[in-house]
Amino acid sequence: MTTPANGPASYFPAIEKKYGRPVQEWIDLIDSSPLTKHMELVSWLKSEHGLGHGHANALVAHTLAGRK
Repeated sequence: MTTPANGPASYFPAIEKKYGRPVQEWIDLIDSSPLTKHMELVSWLKSEHGLGHGHANALVAHTLAGRK
């Protein structure tokens, strides 16, 4: 039996279904961006890639947490 994801990762199945791209592609895209601040990255994902606020926020939070 698997444990359900918590935190930002709980959004990942919905993100993959809605936008048709694996989460790792979004993480790689965030990592390749010259932007570094959380809200800058969220705004960029929303304006340039059409993500909703919650999905963009979840991806950025997860990606930045992995950098620490």
